[in-house]
Amino acid sequence: MVKKIRVGLIFGGKSGEHEVSLASAQSVLRALDADKYDAVLIGVTKQGRWLTGGNPLKQLVNATSSPLLKAINGSSNSAATALVSHSATEMTTTDALNETVDVVFPLIHGPNGEDGTIQGLLELADLPYVGAGVAASAVGMDKALMKSIFRSAGLPVGDYLVVLRHKWEHDPEETIHEIETVIQYPCFVKPANLGSSVGISKARNWDELTQALTTAAQYDRKIIVERAIDAREIECSVLGDDVPLASLPGEVIPQREFYDYDAKYADENTRLIVPADLTSDQARTVQELAVRAFQAIDCSGMARVDLFLEKRDGKFLVNEVNTLPGFTNVSMYPRMWEASGVNYSQLIDRLIQLAFERYADKKRNKVTY
Repeated sequence: MVKKIRVGLIFGGKSGEHEVSLASAQSVLRALDADKYDAVLIGVTKQGRWLTGGNPLKQLVNATSSPLLKAINGSSNSAATALVSHSATEMTTTDALNETVDVVFPLIHGPNGEDGTIQGLLELADLPYVGAGVAASAVGMDKALMKSIFRSAGLPVGDYLVVLRHKWEHDPEETIHEIETVIQYPCFVKPANLGSSVGISKARNWDELTQALTTAAQYDRKIIVERAIDAREIECSVLGDDVPLASLPGEVIPQREFYDYDAKYADENTRLIVPADLTSDQARTVQELAVRAFQAIDCSGMARVDLFLEKRDGKFLVNEVNTLPGFTNVSMYPRMWEASGVNYSQLIDRLIQLAFERYADKKRNKVTY
């Protein structure tokens, strides 16, 4: 009998995307092939405790009232996947992690998971893991660093300005004056290191800008202010390592003023069009820009690249790379691959395979001189 691969699913975490992470973990758990994989559930609470005993996914889901999540039945039958049981209630060392799993699928979105921190831990534990490495994860999380690298790589990027929380709190009038001069209204104000549109606001005047900066500053010390663009929101999934492939593009059409957290996860009127209604030349341009953005930050495994298609002149702008996009079976990343001929379970298989391939390639590096 072939030994099954023990896949550690790490989910939860200390960020505003905790509930999104749990939803992704639910979907991956249900889709794992029980004939090939044993799932090892590793939950991280909002306080940072690592849970492995019993069913930490059920425990964390029960601790939230988020409408994103459906109740999980109390056994592995709900996922058709074998769960590896452990007597310990908390995991405290990388040795314990290394002895428990063969490969890790990180599903913690946002800070303390998608930003290179979990990836660094897994590097120290000498474990293969799905997705981007430390550097790409860190850059992909920080919108300010990401956009700077995009510009250096010659990618088209919209106008933006970086504001530090310290400056906003100590010199608010000068901060607003600079934004009004450089970016103008309307503009979007975002925490630089967060996803799922958490903490994002649109500002059309002084009062709204003041509130938007105050809101964003609650989530990060670094704030990014972007000029609002009259554009279609186009997305593209990228899969691979040194020779990445791009999916058919998709389009997001929110019924709200912009694609905020509620539009992404609660508003049933949000339209997700896959594939997007683009000409063949436009689709090819999206795929080329997506791969270039993926490579610009030295990404690996997977990423969803978000772009704008300006309505005025038909030009594309690269907005951002999400190195750990939402991964439920109805999320845009897997949906675009589904339209491209790769179903959800096949996508998970391919990502795990890429994790082993990248780990083997890294083992070729000399560690003595």
